[in-house]
Amino acid sequence: MSRNIFKLTAILVIITTLLFIGLGKALAQEKIRSDNYIIQFPNFNSGAGIPSSDNYRLDSTIGQTAPGLYSSNGYKVREGFQYIHSIIPFSFSISDFLIDFGTLTAQNPTTQTNTLTVSSGGAGAYSVKAEENEPLTTLDGSTSIPDTTCDASCTETSAGVWTQNTTYGFGFNVSGDDVPGDFIDGTYYRQFSDASLSEAPATVMTSSNVGRGREATITYKVNVSSTQPGGTYQNIITYIAIPGF
Repeated sequence: MSRNIFKLTAILVIITTLLFIGLGKALAQEKIRSDNYIIQFPNFNSGAGIPSSDNYRLDSTIGQTAPGLYSSNGYKVREGFQYIHSIIPFSFSISDFLIDFGTLTAQNPTTQTNTLTVSSGGAGAYSVKAEENEPLTTLDGSTSIPDTTCDASCTETSAGVWTQNTTYGFGFNVSGDDVPGDFIDGTYYRQFSDASLSEAPATVMTSSNVGRGREATITYKVNVSSTQPGGTYQNIITYIAIPGF
């Protein structure tokens, strides 16, 4: 028998890149000047505000000279006040940070779950990736529970059916919003990408659409054989939430 505990660590990664391009001197309409300052108006706004009713709320600015999205190789320019803020700010949360399987018995698969929640209002796709620091391992590092290969085969990027109680190891299933298509139903599992083997984190949620409160349930499963040494096993699962803008 073995007692199996592993921790979940959430990492929120938000990368903001500011691109500054020098294009030489540009002239704009001058309004007020003195010996010490010049106030220039690059555009005149003919109307602005936040009109609202019982059914809507609208941020508006009228009269900008060239609003819109402009792109080329190596950069994107989002021009206009509509890009100042997102209606749905990016957020990511995990329902539980400690999963405890309790005491395991041979050929008796045990599962636990937690929930990932994402809100994303950016114009680009978002993704959530996952990896383990190593397989489930005893505190002294002497023994591990291997990652599952499922009943036939599965990898860190391709799920496979895992229903037999004579198939051993540790793996996970994902169900809910924005989950990869290889998780066909609740019998399909993957192994986590293993950082100790330099495997790249694998996607567990992704969408090119905006959304609020998108939820995916992670089901963790472990099954051991009668020859598995007893002890306390643990590892760290890292989730990386990446917004697109």
